[in-house]
Amino acid sequence: MSTTKWTIDPSHSEVGFSVKHMMFTKVTGTFDTVDATVQAEDGFKNVVIEAAIDTNSVNTRNADRDGHLKSGDFFDVENHPQITFKAELPELKSGKIEGEFSLHGITKRIPLEIEFHGEGKDPWGNEKAAFSFESSINRKDFGLTWNSALETGGVLVGEDVKLRGEIQLVKG
Repeated sequence: MSTTKWTIDPSHSEVGFSVKHMMFTKVTGTFDTVDATVQAEDGFKNVVIEAAIDTNSVNTRNADRDGHLKSGDFFDVENHPQITFKAELPELKSGKIEGEFSLHGITKRIPLEIEFHGEGKDPWGNEKAAFSFESSINRKDFGLTWNSALETGGVLVGEDVKLRGEIQLVKG
């Protein structure tokens, strides 16, 4: 069987995160620059996924917070310019997959919950496919340990980070 390369359509995709702030609310953010490819046989069989996120493209809609996230306290973009995810699967379909997730120079195997939405042609004849993903990581597992104690008890930034994405791929 022949293998087809699918690439991310950045104008129809979003990768982001959320984390507890002050123990009772959440802060969300996205990454504006994401590169991803999926190599697969017809029907999304024998799949290889490779994704790279530019850590310097973090966007929480607050320049000061984004600057802090880019610093050595968090992403350390000068020394760790990318977050990556790689996985090899017998088939891409809805359900749980696992892959190698690298953040801040540390690589761990993590699960992603995938919802495959299907494939079809857009109005211009381009073959498209779409899926969503969700996962959760503990940021301390990846060396992101900065925090600040609150006067009322607790900490400023939670440990658990929810990851999410809406991905649209283009064939060829």
